[in-house]
Amino acid sequence: MEGKAILEIKGYTKVYGEGKKAADNVCLTVEAGDIYGFIGHNGAGKSTTIRAVVGVLDFTEGEIFIDGHSVKNEAIECKKITAYIPDNPDLYENLTGIQYLNFIADVFGMDAASRENAIKKYSDLFEITDSLGDLVGSYSHGMKQKLAIISALIHEPKLIVMDEPFVGLDPKASYTLKQIMHEMCAKGTAIFFSTHVLDVAEKLCNKVAIIKKGQIVYTGTMEKLTGDKSLEEVFLEVEG
Repeated sequence: MEGKAILEIKGYTKVYGEGKKAADNVCLTVEAGDIYGFIGHNGAGKSTTIRAVVGVLDFTEGEIFIDGHSVKNEAIECKKITAYIPDNPDLYENLTGIQYLNFIADVFGMDAASRENAIKKYSDLFEITDSLGDLVGSYSHGMKQKLAIISALIHEPKLIVMDEPFVGLDPKASYTLKQIMHEMCAKGTAIFFSTHVLDVAEKLCNKVAIIKKGQIVYTGTMEKLTGDKSLEEVFLEVEG
């Protein structure tokens, strides 16, 4: 299973009105089993690229494939096998936690047994089972983040795309998420996520891409990039 390309970004370019290139010829490949970190300063093009991958933003040039399906031409096929956790999840505040998770399970056509098992497993792991009967609107930011993460995990996507997933999570929830990421990748899921937390990326990711002013300046294995330096040192050199 490993080695199969799950996400391929080929020459992705996004130009905004006044000719500013938010992403400029971005190329990278995330394979089954990869935990792939996407790093760069604010405004470097991370969120723009991520939002194009999940079909929220259109693009000026290039093509993006998810498990061989074109994001442009086969949007539904791509969405069926992808989960997206934005940096600031916008959830339905007037539903309870369990109603929200069942709604997501309905969208992905999950049967009763699989959804029940998955919801129980992840709600217990993130310690929000007791709050699932409460309205999402009453949740703290951290709890909303956990609910968004659970909703992304329950349908066992082939590709998980996350924008700054560790922001707002307490240390225990961060640890739990890292364990789950390893577990899912061992089964062949591909994970692509942006982060500012370089030491987390260094410990967690087997591959990394650095984006600067809309262009990829490095893509490849973490090992090859860092050598005997820390990711932070390398990143500062690249940015310098």
